[in-house]
Amino acid sequence: MRRSRLKHACLATLVMLGSWTAAGNVPASADDTRAPAASAGLLQAMQRDFGLTRSQAEDRLAAERRATGLEPAARRAAGDAFGGSWFDAGRGRLTVAVTSDAGPATVRAVRAAGADVRTVEHSARRLDAAKARIDRLDAPAGVSSWHVDPAANTVVVDVVAGERADNDVRRFVTRAREAGPVTVRTVPAAPRTFAAGTVGGDPYYTGNVRCSIGFSVHGGFVTAGHCGRAGAGVSGWDRSYIGTFQGSSFPDNDYAWVSVGSGWWTVPVVLGWGTVPDRLVRGSAEAPVGASVCRSGSTTHWHCGTVLAKNETVNYSQGAVHQMTKTSVCAEGGDSGGSFISGDQAQGVTSGGWGNCSGGGQTWFQPVNEILSRYGLTLHTA
Repeated sequence: MRRSRLKHACLATLVMLGSWTAAGNVPASADDTRAPAASAGLLQAMQRDFGLTRSQAEDRLAAERRATGLEPAARRAAGDAFGGSWFDAGRGRLTVAVTSDAGPATVRAVRAAGADVRTVEHSARRLDAAKARIDRLDAPAGVSSWHVDPAANTVVVDVVAGERADNDVRRFVTRAREAGPVTVRTVPAAPRTFAAGTVGGDPYYTGNVRCSIGFSVHGGFVTAGHCGRAGAGVSGWDRSYIGTFQGSSFPDNDYAWVSVGSGWWTVPVVLGWGTVPDRLVRGSAEAPVGASVCRSGSTTHWHCGTVLAKNETVNYSQGAVHQMTKTSVCAEGGDSGGSFISGDQAQGVTSGGWGNCSGGGQTWFQPVNEILSRYGLTLHTA
């Protein structure tokens, strides 16, 4: 849905956020019961994308808020026995894995923090080390990605359907198995980035490339690195000059930030595209695996799904990108750089994926906290 020029003029403070995901106000603190109710649009989207009733959607958001708030304490309680954590949507609780050598006192401490406990064979440290060794391998095109799956307690290597018998893929899998506990799974298609040529919508442009603006930071905004290189000029929805890419990394990473000038400014708001109300961004607390997350972009606007994996290495045709978060949310060309948000907490900027919003698919995002840390930026929050 393209907004009219008149509406653009009336909402001048929002144009910097034309592709950001709108969401209800769900703070990161597990103890904060004063949070405003989630917007009707967010609840409707969760009902649509998760098959929930309104009451179930409200309950899930509250449970995810509690899980996000208690995860750091539960991780500390597990100590060296920590095997990973995830949100169990069926139980509405955070689950923390601990290794079999965890003592009774450790298990009690994790439960006292508010999490369920599952005993596993491998620690998160061992699985992360195995993934790091795989990261040093050269992956062929038939290997889609790899990540640590805490619930399965293994490193999952995703191979494109029909490519598992390829000699290069087989060699990669053999070497990956030598790195540590590995499970091979099949995915329908190879990942791709979601930039696009110049078409209608509410984008920003770098030359003839259209992408979506990410989260507002003091002095500019963050977005995907494959959308432009440092020094490239950026224009807005109306083709007026916004600013310049000040930093950009792709592949290896997929993040960038753009400085803002020429009458444009930043505000802590995400645009709902008429599907959900425009909302405020209140922080960047990281949602656990299993939590719901929503995305907005200049092509497909607002869609929701689930966090499937973290710290995943994605093997694009241009090269591998590390430390990505995988989701079940769909996206299409032009959505690159747009925001992922869980409740009112910024999560990351859209990178790429496979599939589309007609038949479904998966999409990865680069975590926003990594981008802020890399460039010394401060998220603009309400």
